[in-house]
Amino acid sequence: MPEPILSLNRLEAHYGDFQALYGVDLEMHEGEVLAIIGANGAGKTTLLRSVSGLMSNAAAQVVYCGTPIGALRADEIAALGIALVPEGRQLFPSLSVEENLLIGGRLNREGPWSLSAVFELFPVLKERRAYPSTALSGGQQQMVAIGRALMSNPDLILFDEISLGLAPVIIKSIYDALPGIVGDGMSAVIVEQDISKALSVSDRVYCLMEGRVSLEGPSANISREAISRAYFGVA
Repeated sequence: MPEPILSLNRLEAHYGDFQALYGVDLEMHEGEVLAIIGANGAGKTTLLRSVSGLMSNAAAQVVYCGTPIGALRADEIAALGIALVPEGRQLFPSLSVEENLLIGGRLNREGPWSLSAVFELFPVLKERRAYPSTALSGGQQQMVAIGRALMSNPDLILFDEISLGLAPVIIKSIYDALPGIVGDGMSAVIVEQDISKALSVSDRVYCLMEGRVSLEGPSANISREAISRAYFGVA
């Protein structure tokens, strides 16, 4: 078995006096799609914030391609090839669609993703390239957030609540695009509240409950009963 691309080693995270993660262990390998599920407040977003450098941790608690990165800044981690699609999109409201996308390319990492490639993935963004990001629908804004992350040509992309608040038809279009995103060997972590979606697109799944891993295994082999026990803590 090759070395994992990402390892979390007894990861802990705090917001002041509040502890959000308690000794989380996780591994993923190159080209793998990993789903993180759990109820609200389980620690899913905190986990992604820790991996992407938005929260600082002990260096050895987050290891990427063999390098401890837990204490690095977000910009340093992005330069290593990790991109975050944040919850709520967090686009720059004063910039156009195209300008938001171009910001993602400022790292100048080599790879397949360019403005034209993003427009091919999401043709509606090409039609609206000059629009202010605030003039788009929620689903279109999510496409911009995904495109902005892809423009950095990451090796690992983190999706935080990829379908939150979107209409079912938009969710389907975004998930339909996912194979084109990870098809060239990119690794992905997907935080998702829709358990069926999470299981259908992932190789393995981790369930968090109150900041701890309550279940881990291949997505195809985990029963709904096991997920219910892990998700809600019921016997």
